[in-house]
Amino acid sequence: MSSYAAIDLGATSGRVAVGTVSDGKISFEIVHRFSNDPINDPNDGLLWNWSKLQAEVLIGLKIAAEKYQLKSAAADSWGVDYQILKKDGFLNPRVFSYRNLRLDGVMENTVKQLGKERIYSSTGIQFLPFNTIYQLIAGLAIDEFVDASQFLMLPDALNYFLCGSATQEVTNASTTQLLNPVTRDWDWDLIAELDLPSDIFPALHEAGSALGKIRGHGELDGIPIVAVGSHDTASAVAAVPMTNPDKSIYISSGTWSLVGYEKKQANTSKMAFEIDLTNELGVQGTVRSLRNVAGMWLLSECQRDWAAQGVTIQVEELVASAQKIPANSFLINPNDHLFLAAGNMVGRIAEYCIANNSPVPATPAEYARCIFDSLAQAYHDVISDFEAAEGHSFDTIYVVGGGSANQFLNQLTADVTGKKVITGAVEATLLGNIGMQAISAGEIPDLPKLREMISASLTQKVFLPSPLQEA
Repeated sequence: MSSYAAIDLGATSGRVAVGTVSDGKISFEIVHRFSNDPINDPNDGLLWNWSKLQAEVLIGLKIAAEKYQLKSAAADSWGVDYQILKKDGFLNPRVFSYRNLRLDGVMENTVKQLGKERIYSSTGIQFLPFNTIYQLIAGLAIDEFVDASQFLMLPDALNYFLCGSATQEVTNASTTQLLNPVTRDWDWDLIAELDLPSDIFPALHEAGSALGKIRGHGELDGIPIVAVGSHDTASAVAAVPMTNPDKSIYISSGTWSLVGYEKKQANTSKMAFEIDLTNELGVQGTVRSLRNVAGMWLLSECQRDWAAQGVTIQVEELVASAQKIPANSFLINPNDHLFLAAGNMVGRIAEYCIANNSPVPATPAEYARCIFDSLAQAYHDVISDFEAAEGHSFDTIYVVGGGSANQFLNQLTADVTGKKVITGAVEATLLGNIGMQAISAGEIPDLPKLREMISASLTQKVFLPSPLQEA
């Protein structure tokens, strides 16, 4: 029985877990949790506390190695953010957050310069103001790449810190909006058109690659480091227990809701462009066609506002009280740019409602109901766009990630979309990370077998559209 250490960095917290494969099932133990607390630097704005993240990962790996004989370890994280590897071999400790205000207006200026069609035609990625393409352009303005050897997305920056590997895994590279999803290589023509320094773009590798062994970290030295779907959504999607991917939608529900479906080829058609479909890469040659929808970030930010006023309300309380509010009393577009920045989310929602001549929530229960109804409606709208772009319907939605524990939102999703909703893989990212390590080790043969084993390892719950909604 082999053991695999999974490092999962989220935008608000991180953890290290150890998974084992036995008797056709996958089990795991989370051995270390830690918060991810950004730094609001007076000069540089919002930064990630990279040194803390590195230290916490080492703590988790040491706990894991003391309890288990580790066959390998692997890292995943959120997408779009990067680290600079300098020519002297050291990582730059300054790591910008995708919510940093330096990005204001950059996407709009870039689109005006090249045109949306040009960028989308060869990258197939949804236009989001924090995509790496716009971060790198912002970096040019502050000479960020002076003395830079290359940039690395955060999981591979962590791999460099652990074992010296300086190449980039493709699933996270695809979130840059600078990679061609057909060739699975950098879009060198686009890079040249933007005057980005081509020499900072690292060589690419696929999930499942062996990257080296930990070195320079004492008792951890010698543990193999393996590439998985290093974008956390890629790992989560690998763990979605789909029995018929062609008819299935997944929602990876957490800080963001990643709503999508799996294909063998990217869709960069005119319709795909018009609906802003993104074509991120998945493990084992797959493509993750999806759209980003705001997620539990909206609610957690409201909770932070209320806590600052001395009112602490748990998610469970908000879910229970929201169910007493009539449906669709308050609706917002959860993807409006107004909701991207941190802070004053309660005020932002009120501001949106006033600007759109809509009723304004007044109580925490009403704000929670507003968020849940708005997310369910956003899911419906996105899935309808997918069906139009692909020319066929989907019949099942698999909700994975932490947000899948919200049974009220799951039922709302079933009711509003009219589709069956299946949950169970709350820790899909960890399961996908562990599973890809096991595939790399030869313990699991392929992605369909991994999903079969994950399905056998879970207690799944089914939500059907209510008869009233179906009528």
